[in-house]
Order: sequence, then structure tokens, then C-alpha cells
Amino acid sequence: MGEERGTALVTGASRGIGRAVAIELDARGYDVVATMRDVSAGEGLPTGIRVERLDVTDRTTIDLPTSLRIVVNNAGVETDNLPIEHGDVDLHWKHLFEANVFGLVRVTQAAIPVLRSNGGGVICNVTSSSILAPVPFLGMYRASKAAVMAMGESLAAEVAPFGIRVIEVMPGPIVTDMLLGGDHPAEAIAHPEYADLARRMYENRAHVRDQYTPADEAARRIVSAIEDDGHAPGRAPLRYGCDDLSEGMLTGWRATSHDAWIAAILPAFS
Repeated sequence: MGEERGTALVTGASRGIGRAVAIELDARGYDVVATMRDVSAGEGLPTGIRVERLDVTDRTTIDLPTSLRIVVNNAGVETDNLPIEHGDVDLHWKHLFEANVFGLVRVTQAAIPVLRSNGGGVICNVTSSSILAPVPFLGMYRASKAAVMAMGESLAAEVAPFGIRVIEVMPGPIVTDMLLGGDHPAEAIAHPEYADLARRMYENRAHVRDQYTPADEAARRIVSAIEDDGHAPGRAPLRYGCDDLSEGMLTGWRATSHDAWIAAILPAFS
């Protein structure tokens, strides 16, 4: 069955959303390649899933299967949550953009000719619902994800004639090591002029902990979005949430202009 559906490749599949998406794709009958920097982290994945090394920051490791039909660009990193004033360009900004933007572009550039030769497919870019909210101290991370958002819009127009569909999934709070490991005040708290805001932001986090979504449920929604091609040409959604919070944010954002949306929610963050 996997051969009939083609091959789905997932980057950053060692844990969290990527691992859960690889498992869900396998369960739905795809031939799945789960890629990661350290292949030992693939231990415990279902036996039908191939585990291969791929580091999005190293072009020499990007070797895509000829039967490729789906690419899930999930690999990404985070850094200290700092005010824009204190984010070091050569350390924090370059670290984020190297993996979250340039690495994703490397994989995408390699995938396009393969998908085109196979008659089409899906490129799924995993960004973040934080793009839609002016969250303090996430400016560097949000900027890297927003770059992918803009790139994906142009990409969708460019590759549509080849039968390649581009979608963007914008997760909210998904139960992953990254989310749980970040459950502490932002590093901005070390800067006195931002300490009060950092404390308040952490206190407010308590209001969304009951909205955390398990990774396997997020993966189910992501794969359903990948398969959501039963629309008239050009009418399929470009963006999807994969949890109740992100889907609610997308609904609110779509109901008004971006400026009006940001103006309405900015006071809640500032």
C-alpha cells in the first residue's frame, strides 16, 4: 500500500510533532522516511518506517527518495526568548534562520524537481501560530517562521502548474519536549527593563496549559490537512491549524485585516 501512495519524508522526526507525523503517515499507508540528525533517536519507531540521517543545515545530507510525493518540513530550532534589543544577530538570529529558514529552503529546493517528475505532491511547511500574535520575546523565532510563511505563498504560486500543493501548518501549544522544556520565564527576565513583562507573560501561560494538545492528535490533523485536496483547483486552504487554539486563532485572523487583528490583541501582550 505504501508504494501505491508514494513516499512521505519528514524532517526533524526524532521527537515531538515530526515523530508523531511520521507515525501517522505510516498508519495511513504511506512509505515513510523519518529523517533526523542523529539516527539513534529513531529507535522505537514502527518497523515499517525508514530512518535516515538528514541535517537541514548540511546540504550534503539531503538525499531524497525518487518515489517522493510528500515532504513535511518540520525540522526547526529555538533559542533564548529575548527582547529584540538584546538578541545577538550573529548568535541567536543566525542560529534560527540557518535551520528554520535556510535549512527548510534547502530541502524544498531538492524536493521540487523530484515531485515534479513524479507528477506532483505536497510540500507541508510547519511554522507556528505565534506568527499571528505579537508575543513578547518571541520576535526572533516568529521572524524565522514568518519568513517561511511568505516564502510558502510564493512557492505555492510557482509550483501549482506542476501539480504540487503547498500548505502551511501553524501549531499552537503541542505537548512536545520543546514546549515542556520551555515552561519557565523567558530569558528576557534577566534584563531589568523587561523583567516585569517577562514575569507577567509566564504567569499568563497558566491560562493556556489546559489547552495543550497531544502530539498524536496534532499529527492526525496535520496528515488530514496534507490529504485535504478535495477542493476545486486553487480553492484548497493554504494554512491550517493542528489544535483547537491555533485553529481558533486562524479563524479570528481570517475574519478581519491583519492590522485590525494585531491591534485588537496587542494590549493583552503589552
